[in-house]
Amino acid sequence: MKALLKIALTIALVNSVSVFAQTPKTEVASPALQKEFEAFIGKFRAALKANDSAAVAGMTKFPFGADPSVDAAQFRAKTYPGIFTAKIRACIQRGKGVYNRDGLNEDNFFIFCGNNIFVFTKTPAGFVFTEVGEND
Repeated sequence: MKALLKIALTIALVNSVSVFAQTPKTEVASPALQKEFEAFIGKFRAALKANDSAAVAGMTKFPFGADPSVDAAQFRAKTYPGIFTAKIRACIQRGKGVYNRDGLNEDNFFIFCGNNIFVFTKTPAGFVFTEVGEND
């Protein structure tokens, strides 16, 4: 009976070790990438605090989101006021950027505000605001 108990405990231990070995690691940005994002988001937050749509547009990738017709002028006139309400601007001020590398091998940081996910992507020219998605 003791031998059967030892075998059962050994099997349980082996199974639990294999489960832990399969747990994916959380991705972490390199210190240099984190520093670059922090510099970018500091400027982005300053533009939001000043409610400066031109400065935010200057840190945004165009065409914006999935709509190829949204250029900088349309973004400033229509998109910015609809997205960046006072409540959202305040949320981004205090939101923490969450890092992830996507399937295209791009470095992204996300800030979650209620039902919205704000996406900031690293490009050869530096970070840019690339889209707003639904937090589902």
